[in-house]
Amino acid sequence: MQHKMLVACLAVVGLSASATAGALSPEEALGKMIYFDQSLSYNGNLSCAGCHAPESGFTGPLSATNASGAVYEGSVPGRFGNRKPPSAAYATLSPILHYVMQQKQAVFMGGNFWNGRATGEKLGNPAADQAQGPFLNPLEQALATPGDVVTGVCSGFYADLFTSVWGESVCLPENVESAFDAIALSIAAYEASNEVNAFTSKYDYYLQGRAELTKEERKGLDLFKGKGKCANCHVLNEGTDGTPPLLTDYTFDNLGVPRNPENPFYTQDAQYNPLGYAWTDRGLGEFLATRMDYAAFAAENEGKQKVPTLRNVDKRPDALFVKAYTHNGYFKSLKSIVHFYNTRDVLPRCGDAMTTEADAMAQGCWPAPEVPENINTKELGDLHLTGEQEDAIVAFLKTLSDGYQP
Repeated sequence: MQHKMLVACLAVVGLSASATAGALSPEEALGKMIYFDQSLSYNGNLSCAGCHAPESGFTGPLSATNASGAVYEGSVPGRFGNRKPPSAAYATLSPILHYVMQQKQAVFMGGNFWNGRATGEKLGNPAADQAQGPFLNPLEQALATPGDVVTGVCSGFYADLFTSVWGESVCLPENVESAFDAIALSIAAYEASNEVNAFTSKYDYYLQGRAELTKEERKGLDLFKGKGKCANCHVLNEGTDGTPPLLTDYTFDNLGVPRNPENPFYTQDAQYNPLGYAWTDRGLGEFLATRMDYAAFAAENEGKQKVPTLRNVDKRPDALFVKAYTHNGYFKSLKSIVHFYNTRDVLPRCGDAMTTEADAMAQGCWPAPEVPENINTKELGDLHLTGEQEDAIVAFLKTLSDGYQP
C-alpha cells in the first residue's frame, strides 16, 4: 500500500518511480516532494529548490542572479535575503554547533547557514533546523506561522504519504509543532539521501582507482594539499566511519572578502534593513552575541562565515552558467577566488570598497574586507602561487562535481 501511494505521489510531480522510489526511502521521497513544492510559500512560487537546485550543486540556479548580487528573491516580489544560498548537498553531515578550545581560543564548528545559527540543538540535526528557517522568513518563502506550512503539507497531494510516514495524528490541529518538526526532518532525510550526498565525483572515482586524474589535475591536487594550503580547512581525510572526504572541516573563517556592491539587501525596505549600505555581515560573531552561553566568544568570531564543502563547487548545467562564491557571492569564477586566496595581501587596495570582482580583476587590486577583524592571514593572502599553479588548483576543483561517469 505504501509503495503504491509513493508511486502515485511521484507520478503527480513527474518523477520516475523506478529511478526515485527504488532509491529513496518513503521518508526521503516525502522530503523530496516537500523540497520541490512551490506551494509552500506565500505566493505559491518558491520551493527549497528555488534557491538550492540539483543542477547547480544544490545552490542558486539562476546564472544572471549569480552574476550580480547572488542573493535570491523571495516569494514576495522585491524582497531579498542578505546572503548567497549555501549548498544543501552534504549539509546533513555537519555536526551540531559546538566549540573546542585550541590555543586558548574557542574554535566553533558545525551548524548550518553561513553564520551557524541553525545549530541542530532543536531537532538533533542542523539540516533539519535549517529547513524550518526559510518557510517563515519574510524575505524567503514568507509564510506567517508553522501552522501555514503544516496546512500546506497536510492538504497537499502527498498528504497521505505524510501521515503514512509520521502517523495518522500528525495532521491534527493540536500537533502543529510536532508536524512542523516532522516536515523539517523529512527534508533533512532527503538531503541526507544518496541522491543529494552522492559522492560520485571524478575525485571519488580516482580514490577508488576507477578514474585517472590528468597531469594538471594531479598537480592541482598536490598544490591543494601543499603550497595552496586549501586542505587545511577543506580537508581531504576520510571520516572516522569511512565517509569519503567532505572537503570541509565545518569550522568558520573570515577570509577578508570584500562587500558585494550588487547585493540587493542593501536597498531593502528599512523594515528589513534599516542600515542600508551601512549594513555589515558580521557572520558567526553576530549570532554568538545572541546566546548567553556563547556571547563571550562573539568578538573573536566577528566576520567569520561557515567553511563550505568544495564538493560540487563547479557543478553547473552548462559551460556558460555563472556560479557565485563565498557568503555574499562576490566572486564569479573559481579562477578569481583562487587568485584572491593567493594575492589578497599582495595586490594594492582598490580605491573604492564597493569595487566589483570584475573591476578588481581588471585593475589588479582588491577592495577592503567587509569585516577587518579576525582575518585569516596564516593560510591565505600571500601564497606565492604562479598563474599556472592557480589554474592547476582550478582544474582539480573541477573534479569535485557529482555525476561523473568513470
